[in-house]
Amino acid sequence: MAKVRCITEMGMGVDVHGKDGTKAARRAVSDALRHSSLSFFPLVGKTRDDMFVDVTVAVPDPSGVDTAAVAKELPYGKITVKAVKGGLEVPYEGKDSILIANAAIIVYIDDGK
Repeated sequence: MAKVRCITEMGMGVDVHGKDGTKAARRAVSDALRHSSLSFFPLVGKTRDDMFVDVTVAVPDPSGVDTAAVAKELPYGKITVKAVKGGLEVPYEGKDSILIANAAIIVYIDDGK
């Protein structure tokens, strides 16, 4: 099997209060999904369930991200999610912060080779 990269989408999500990396990551994935409508599957004899979806979310504390919860934002495909260090934490009044996550979603299909 050879996976062929078909789509790359990026998104950004924010948790304004609470420093919740999972919430910001889910919003980043949701943001990325709003920029796409995949309609090429019939052209290649595939369905949306045949796609492989690799998600990378960048947050200040990747260990705090529930990757299974982030994966639930994606409706189709064979999904993998990994959290990496990145994003941005903006201090806000005392102990609170605004947490910004970035997401990259890459869609592949098997070319049958």
